[in-house]
Amino acid sequence: MRFTAPVDGEPVGAAITAEPLEDHFGAHSALESALMAAFDNGRNPIRSVCAESIDQNGGKGVVLHSGLFRVDGMEPDRGITA
Repeated sequence: MRFTAPVDGEPVGAAITAEPLEDHFGAHSALESALMAAFDNGRNPIRSVCAESIDQNGGKGVVLHSGLFRVDGMEPDRGITA
């Protein structure tokens, strides 16, 4: 799934594969409707990991894979306590 991330007021191309949407955000299949619902449900943590990835690569476009949501320092819920 492709989307645009604003960086310093400029659009940067980004994408997220089906795998993290299934693994981390509840998509029950790779059908577009299930992926879109999972993306909507995970919008804030996806944006957080996307922003961190763009920061780390110097402002270039990114493709978010499932592993990024498990990498130390990239977890979408870091700093949040239960």
